[in-house]
Amino acid sequence: MSGGYGAAHGLTGKALLYFTSIFVSLGVFLFGYDQGVMSGVIVGPYFIDYFHQPSMATVGTMVAILEIGAFISSLAVGRIGDIIGRRKTIFYGSCIFLVGGALQTFATNMPIMMLGRLVAGFGVGALSTIVPVYQSEISPPHNRGKLACIEFSGNIIGYASSVWVDYGCGFIKSDLSWRVPLLMQCIMGGLLALGSLIIVESPRWLLDNDHDEEGMVVIANLYGGGDIHNTKAREEYRDIKMNVLLQRQEGERSYAEMFKKYRTRVFIAMSAQALAQLNGINVISYYAPYVFAQAGWKGHDAILMTGLNSITYFLSTIPPWYIVDKWGRRIILLTGAIAMAFSLSMISYFIFLDVPWTPNLVVLFVMIYNAAFGYSWGPIPWLYPQRFCLSAFVLRVRACPLPPTGHATGSWVR
Repeated sequence: MSGGYGAAHGLTGKALLYFTSIFVSLGVFLFGYDQGVMSGVIVGPYFIDYFHQPSMATVGTMVAILEIGAFISSLAVGRIGDIIGRRKTIFYGSCIFLVGGALQTFATNMPIMMLGRLVAGFGVGALSTIVPVYQSEISPPHNRGKLACIEFSGNIIGYASSVWVDYGCGFIKSDLSWRVPLLMQCIMGGLLALGSLIIVESPRWLLDNDHDEEGMVVIANLYGGGDIHNTKAREEYRDIKMNVLLQRQEGERSYAEMFKKYRTRVFIAMSAQALAQLNGINVISYYAPYVFAQAGWKGHDAILMTGLNSITYFLSTIPPWYIVDKWGRRIILLTGAIAMAFSLSMISYFIFLDVPWTPNLVVLFVMIYNAAFGYSWGPIPWLYPQRFCLSAFVLRVRACPLPPTGHATGSWVR
């Protein structure tokens, strides 16, 4: 895969940075889409009939097996990204996801559907691991917090899109009602694969592999308006190269050495992701129509309420773009946790009461819960891996696969 060292379509500076960051966020968009699409598919009458009234245990296994694939690939992709580069890793991750999506789309029985979910999990695990690393390596330090929050917003746009696709396709009176939503993910995976052929390579990876000239060109395009003699670009080049050389002097580190020396940092980075998934978000993400059905919303109305909830969910991810570097991480996480705990308590209470106004109140508190998560425990845990991996440069890539591993493990347990 050649090319990718110059500016994409003549873009330089912030235009190139934001174009590239937003485009590769398709990787996390796909993760969100694949998580959300099943929430509407599994309650569709044609899906249920086609797979012969699958049990809740079978459906739960089929939904959760995606996270097993993500867990496995997230452990391996750090080393792979070091060897073949970030762009190629994104390309191959997209191709794997495309294969998994195709298996799901054209599945003729539940084992093939599960295989498709597993393969897609390999793809999204690779993408959700390498994309944050790639984005952190092309962005200046003062933009990393904002870009990480924008990345999470991309994930939620994927989730919201899948819900509305499910809702629209729910009116189709055939098996296409569930095959079309699954086909859509293949199209987006293909777009990401094609786009990975034209985006710039990570300047750090280029310098780490002694492609200094290409690295200087990329740095100039990102920070110097395309001028390789630009002072800021030259300084950035020297800083990255110095860190690369220092890392080489320290030598390769095993995971055992990493845990021994940086156990606190690694624990915080991994536990932040795991706890974010263990607070109940995946019950809503995967089974929102079931929750709304229990509250009294039936059929298409349950998916419609899920769609409305997804809109407020996305909107809640926007404030962190602007407050994350002003308020700090802790206060955002604490306020979000309090709001989520209160909302979940109210959801359980009103479903238990089962009174005439239960359906409306459940929708209200689910929206509050999702909004609280979207503003706090959704985006913020993704910042800790970048913060700790970047401050301990030797852990740059080898530690960064571990937080997504915590994310996948927590999701599967849920």
